[in-house]
Amino acid sequence: MTTTTLTTALPAEYRERLMRHAREVSFDVGTRLFNEGRRADRFWIVRTGTVALDLQVPGRRAAVIESLGHGELVGWSWHFPPRVWQLGAEATSPVRAWEFDADAVRALCEEDPEFGRAIAVWVGRVVADRLHAARVRLLDLYAPYGSGMTGAR
Repeated sequence: MTTTTLTTALPAEYRERLMRHAREVSFDVGTRLFNEGRRADRFWIVRTGTVALDLQVPGRRAAVIESLGHGELVGWSWHFPPRVWQLGAEATSPVRAWEFDADAVRALCEEDPEFGRAIAVWVGRVVADRLHAARVRLLDLYAPYGSGMTGAR
């Protein structure tokens, strides 16, 4: 379990506050949660199942960057202007998740700066992890000798 899962990223008090704004949703295999370039107005935390993050590569199939599972944040673009998805996401198994309205969570962050800072640090760690995963995956797919990192993450 990494430090970016909900249970390890936020103190219990902040997790509880965030979870008061969650609604349960489910997605069938193959359901697109979002596509690159579209408006990012919500995010999810996976309860069960797997979501693949992908990146459009001109002239090729979308490259799967990372697979997300229990407790992991799906979507970070809602937190940063211009609030447009930077990746795409698709359910690769039946998924149950908690869904959050981005406007409501950003309002909570503005009301309580300490809560907002905790959310920002969490989302920032997720972004850093996703950037690293994207770099490694793209090197593996397209560089002449791959990333040179076996089993990296």
